[in-house]
Amino acid sequence: MTGETKVRSVARIDLSAIRHNVGVLARTAAGARMLVVVKANGYGHGAVAVARAAIEAGAAQLGLAAVDEVEELRAAGIDAPMLMWGPLIDDEWRRAAATGCEIAVWSPEGCVSAARAGIRRVHLKLDSGMGRLGARPDAVAELAQAARDSGVEVVGLMTHFATADERAGENAGFMVEQLVRFRAMVAPLRAMFPQAIIHAANSAATLRNPDTHLDMVRCGIAVYGCSPFMDDPADHDLRPAMTLASYLSSVKPILGRESVGYGRKWRAARGSFIGAIPVGYADGYPRAYTNVASVLVGGRRVPVVGMVSMDQITVDLGPEAAERVGDEVVLLGAQGQERLLAEELGRWRDTINYEVTCAVGARFRRVWTP
Repeated sequence: MTGETKVRSVARIDLSAIRHNVGVLARTAAGARMLVVVKANGYGHGAVAVARAAIEAGAAQLGLAAVDEVEELRAAGIDAPMLMWGPLIDDEWRRAAATGCEIAVWSPEGCVSAARAGIRRVHLKLDSGMGRLGARPDAVAELAQAARDSGVEVVGLMTHFATADERAGENAGFMVEQLVRFRAMVAPLRAMFPQAIIHAANSAATLRNPDTHLDMVRCGIAVYGCSPFMDDPADHDLRPAMTLASYLSSVKPILGRESVGYGRKWRAARGSFIGAIPVGYADGYPRAYTNVASVLVGGRRVPVVGMVSMDQITVDLGPEAAERVGDEVVLLGAQGQERLLAEELGRWRDTINYEVTCAVGARFRRVWTP
């Protein structure tokens, strides 16, 4: 048990894994520019540290969703090219201009606002089937003309896939359908903006289909060592970068039929030892894990029992438990020969690995290892 973990809980981020994963993706998309997505605090891993590691590994650009995120990286001294693709409102236009980042626009009004704020480099976002932000096919010509009239420099043409992570089922072919639509939307714009790069691929598309690589790929979840397909990251030579650890704050005996936690949601089938861990839903460890999840203690899996509360979870260590107060507990990551992947934690709560890492709360002390 390390001193850093005893403070309460720690999120250890392996930056060598980040660099390895960027290298894997760059080789997969050889010939395409590599943009690494570090929005949402680097998917919970720490945007500044991840951005530096990604650049060291060869990333040409960084991707973000909000002007605050761009400002954080600039304040940390990171001067790499950045693309911010989220919406802007009021003073955010001026703030974005001050950072020197490129932005995505999808309406004539956006082009005008960008030009007025002093933003000169934009990517036109086209809706090929995602149905969220982006110009639909019948609005592309108007958007392109507005960009030209406003005086902004169009340096990119982009879209976003809705089902790249679905390799089977009724949506499996929709990514290719979107790619065909996108190519058709882009074709008349090439003469207007000959220097613009074309990009569409997220992590799933990058790993799944070389036809999507185009001029640039935008990789997020795979950079962090998680599989966009919710299978084993090792199948794609990806290394998980995050380990979540805490410690046993209490170990005490319980008799058969005694209950543990709020609402008496679990009762012991036999005499056992119950371990308490100072992590709960306020830390991003959700109530959905009640009587469902497992943690690693002493290199073995033990079940989470009783209701997950705001600051505590409890585990059944078993009647022969040898663990003691202070012993390390791993909630995500490896311990001995056992491991808990973000994909597994996601399935336990009927969600995806993205949400697992993004939800890790501020009370987990981030510690980065080179």
